[in-house]
Amino acid sequence: MFNIQTHMDYEGQHKAEKFSRFIITLFGIVGLIWGAIIQQFSQTVYILGAGFLLASIITIPPWPIYRRHPLNWQKPRNIELPASSGDEGKKKKK
Repeated sequence: MFNIQTHMDYEGQHKAEKFSRFIITLFGIVGLIWGAIIQQFSQTVYILGAGFLLASIITIPPWPIYRRHPLNWQKPRNIELPASSGDEGKKKKK
């Protein structure tokens, strides 16, 4: 059906966290300044909430910009174990 990617690589996680912190900090500062100018703390909360919503939309989904450095996993090795019979594992008493 659809091939929807549901992961981020480590560098993408770091980038998403930086974006999130920047957006929330920016909206918090702007909201605090705007709320102080018009003397309405509720406006500060609304602007900060809008910043949180924007940061969530930008950073929570695994957008392609967060998947540019995938990990190169090693291929599994075939290790053949020796065949064991039931009596080999038991010690014989003399």
